[in-house]
Amino acid sequence: MSFFIEDAMAEGGAAVAQAPDLMQQLMIFGGIFVIFYLLFIRPQNKKMKEHQAMVDSLAKGDEVVTNGGILGKVVGLHDGFVSIEVSGDMILKIQRSSVGTLQPKGTIKGIKD
Repeated sequence: MSFFIEDAMAEGGAAVAQAPDLMQQLMIFGGIFVIFYLLFIRPQNKKMKEHQAMVDSLAKGDEVVTNGGILGKVVGLHDGFVSIEVSGDMILKIQRSSVGTLQPKGTIKGIKD
């Protein structure tokens, strides 16, 4: 007999390792799915709905910032595109989905030199 290692004793069929119950496994996987849904899927869906509502509510005269960081005023609305005026005579046509945020009125005047 060693001081650090215990002697191994063979036990009969009484100490057979049991597999986890099927219902218990399903509850664990269900719990993991619920956690993923609450932490990742639901907030992303909420952001997508808010962005879609903002894009649908665009009107002429709104001041917007695109996903690329371009600030401009909406001068025209088309099926899938928006025309924004960037400077006095420059008008860009961009996809509606690339409008990042809607700015308060007067933002463009407030930042011009």
